[in-house]
Amino acid sequence: MSLGIRLLLPNRMQLRWDTINLDSQLPPDHRARLVWAFVETLDLSELHARIKARDDLPGRPAAEPAVLLALWLYATLDGVGSARAIERLCEHHAAYRWLAGGVPANHDMLSEFRRDSGALLDQLLTQSLTALIAEGLISLEELAIDGTKVRARAGHNSLAGRERLDRIETTVAERVATLKSELDHDAGADERKRQARSLRAAEERASRIMRAKQRLAEREQEKLERARRHAKEEAKKSAPSVSTSDPEVRQMRMADGATHPAWNVQVATATGFVVTIEPTDRRNDSGLAVELVAQIELRCGEAPKRLLADATAMTLDDIAGLAERCPDLQVYSPPAKRRDTITPAAERNRRSQLKHEPQAVKDWRGRMASEEGKAAYRRRKLTEHAHAKMKNRGFGRMPVHGIAKVRSVCLLHAIAHNLLHAHGLRSAAA
Repeated sequence: MSLGIRLLLPNRMQLRWDTINLDSQLPPDHRARLVWAFVETLDLSELHARIKARDDLPGRPAAEPAVLLALWLYATLDGVGSARAIERLCEHHAAYRWLAGGVPANHDMLSEFRRDSGALLDQLLTQSLTALIAEGLISLEELAIDGTKVRARAGHNSLAGRERLDRIETTVAERVATLKSELDHDAGADERKRQARSLRAAEERASRIMRAKQRLAEREQEKLERARRHAKEEAKKSAPSVSTSDPEVRQMRMADGATHPAWNVQVATATGFVVTIEPTDRRNDSGLAVELVAQIELRCGEAPKRLLADATAMTLDDIAGLAERCPDLQVYSPPAKRRDTITPAAERNRRSQLKHEPQAVKDWRGRMASEEGKAAYRRRKLTEHAHAKMKNRGFGRMPVHGIAKVRSVCLLHAIAHNLLHAHGLRSAAA
């Protein structure tokens, strides 16, 4: 005879009240608390000044900007780049619910915050760097710059040449005309709303196609100019193309040898911190170092003492110009390799050029010929650590279109990286 067992069976139809204290859901050392403590130190008065809901004006209260910033910073550390994903996490994930604290944060609100806060994020990066320098965690004695290729949101299928772009433009123009005609006829309110949404989407696409044609014309002109100098090399290359979904992006060769629509993001690091970050549509780093140094001067109030840069990032004109602008700055960048076979006439010409080079370039050559200079340059590879950590958090592919939005994403990654790196250094010191 079997004994009867007593079990507690699930009853999912039973109504119940759950009492939840959000603060008890996270341990004291949780990363979300670190993010919120950091956001509380920032000056967000500019964001508060934009809010139209005031005591004497009608309208719903606005969401606290600090909450939206904290959600984006935590999501960036978590490798989440989608506003819709953050909205879902705010409903179910303890850390996101704690950061939101009951403040509504839908995907439209989050997307708008990231899209419109590029200038503010730039200021917040400067604010945080100033505090880190004052704390003694960042030193500008030595700074390394390097570019890293980041996949764009646009795909290969969005690339179009002149003929395909003309066909798409004709199709989109016909679509816009048809939708305008339908909207002019009497229809129900719901149908008119649907038609209006379709018309807005078609007009936005027509605007992107127009920008794409302008960008294509610029790239065709660039190809003609290169063909005047390197006719044979340019003849082997295919005709220029442009992305219909993101006209500003370019095809670039990635580290694995594959070619994708991508951005070349310039990153400057000092003692493991990202000091400045700037996305570009340039395939190579040549000539971009001077602008980065100027940004660092604006952010930190001073130029670095030693600048470590790859050979492709630094031209002789850059070295001479930086020496004139920042006399205390020493550049550590390897000179271009000499060809093994060279004619006597070319050798005489090279010696003449070396003789008439600016003193700053001569000093740089002597510096890079020394063992001390070579040892200093080898430290440039340490900047790859910051690249790797950010790419492990989703920096390997951009979730947005357009260089302005891409820059906002880059700044979020820089601020989030510095936040976590500073916490690690403080914990190690403690």
